[in-house]
Amino acid sequence: MNHQALSSFIWSVADLLRGDYKQSDYGKVILPFTVLRRLDCVLEPSKDAVLTEYADKQQAGLNPEPFLLRTAGQSFYNTSPLDLKKLLGDQDHIRENLFSYIQAFSPEVRDIFERFDFHTQVERLAKSGLLYKVAEKFATIDLHPEVVSNGQMGLVFEELIRKFAEISNETAGEHFTPREVIRLMVNLLFIEDDAILARPGIVRTMYDPTAGTGGMLSVAGEHLAELNPQARLTMFGQELNDESYAICKADMLIKGQDVANIVAGNTLSDDGHPHRKFDYMLSNPPFGVEWKKVEKEIRKEHEQQGFDGRFGPGLPRVSDGSMLFLLHLIAKMRPIAEGGSRFGIVLNGSPLFTGGAGSGESEIRRYVLENDLLEAIIGLPTDMFYNTGISTYVWIVSNRKPEARKGKTQLIDASSFWQKMRKSLGSKRKELSEEHIAEITRLFGGFVETEADGKPISRVFKNSDFGYRTITVERPLRDETGTIVLGSKGKLKGKQQPDSALRDTENVPLNEDVDVYFKREVLPHAPDAWIDHEKTKVGYEIPFNRHFYVFQPPRELAAIDADLKQCTDRILTMIKGLSA
Repeated sequence: MNHQALSSFIWSVADLLRGDYKQSDYGKVILPFTVLRRLDCVLEPSKDAVLTEYADKQQAGLNPEPFLLRTAGQSFYNTSPLDLKKLLGDQDHIRENLFSYIQAFSPEVRDIFERFDFHTQVERLAKSGLLYKVAEKFATIDLHPEVVSNGQMGLVFEELIRKFAEISNETAGEHFTPREVIRLMVNLLFIEDDAILARPGIVRTMYDPTAGTGGMLSVAGEHLAELNPQARLTMFGQELNDESYAICKADMLIKGQDVANIVAGNTLSDDGHPHRKFDYMLSNPPFGVEWKKVEKEIRKEHEQQGFDGRFGPGLPRVSDGSMLFLLHLIAKMRPIAEGGSRFGIVLNGSPLFTGGAGSGESEIRRYVLENDLLEAIIGLPTDMFYNTGISTYVWIVSNRKPEARKGKTQLIDASSFWQKMRKSLGSKRKELSEEHIAEITRLFGGFVETEADGKPISRVFKNSDFGYRTITVERPLRDETGTIVLGSKGKLKGKQQPDSALRDTENVPLNEDVDVYFKREVLPHAPDAWIDHEKTKVGYEIPFNRHFYVFQPPRELAAIDADLKQCTDRILTMIKGLSA
């Protein structure tokens, strides 16, 4: 059974809930019960041995926890003789027995069910007379790891959350990223380190500050395991949404990760890993979401800590916080002396160009480019994400660029690399095939300018190509007679007064001499103009689409006229037919 069929079967529990539960509340029952059944199945083979070990250690007066973890062969355990199937043997006391069963899990698992607010749902199901029926339904679902792999289980969780979000009118895309996009990002992160990652016993850290259900961390772990089964990726993450956090924690628990590394809370206002740096990082922060709720804490860190904090370079406008996550990840990079870092982040088009010279957005771009941190930006097709059809871009950022990439940035237009999905999922109508992922990875790895069908798809620029100076062009103030007005006091005494009504600005490419530009572009049209150098600002923008635009000459006028005449003749014929 594939993950979509399995998630549909699990979702069929909704038939039992109809009438007693609103549609938007179905997930509050289905998600925690799915996690419970998965944990139930994972622990089943070691259940009897764990209970024996527990009794022995209690009798000996020893702390049983380390022995139980070893016996279970997992990073969690349960000391109750009950499981989901045994609970069905006592229908009259299923509520009390279910609570007893949950309480017998190790603390990290209990926290997962607290995040789901599972106690409230059990009480509600019991009052509605549905608890036994729901438990019975889940007890028939086979979620043993040899039947449903960890990778499949992650996809099942994601599919369930998507269904839950869809009927609740919530944003499913806030919870997870399409798996093929993650595979592409992981490929791009690891491609330059394949030799290092293939060493036996290598250990690396991976961090996602917007972990969702843990998809990015899981795919990264699976990819590295394929590359080198002896390598180990230690996962770290933080997630704001309680349900997503609970699923991510359950997923990491089953995979043997230290779930203390997965933290709940708002990454921007309350960094859950304040003193840690990481080898690799991945993030798909929410697009266009305002940060007004946490503005006070972020501005305080920016103003008081400056570059010692995370937001030294600048702050974007409050209406879109995605660039704050970019700065957060930069602050989490391991120093070059300790091996450096590389990360991938998914952003919409806004961070490429929003904000003029001196704005928070431009200052962030300036910091990234002047510090030579940006390796590449890959433009993805539209309709790739579950909650939006807009264009998206993957930024690959590193403080340990290979020699060939130093001082340069690569742009890859992968907007034509897609295949149509058999069935749309929300706004997602397109997907990347394995061939597309391989081709984009090859273009990135090749680091050369490439064309396809006469159109550029990979371009390489000097970092300074994205910079410009905004100069302020002044014209003299004149009186009614046209005479130039001179200043009478202060620093303008005896000098031409500028006319604010005639003031203008010009953007001069950073690689061009300002005076040469001014003489060529401004003075021929305004011979009395001058530059107020005190107002000059440096800005950076990345006009991605402009660099891949190919001019299509318009058709000959004669051909257009012929088409119009044909169309007009057809309309006249139709009118004659109506009036006949």
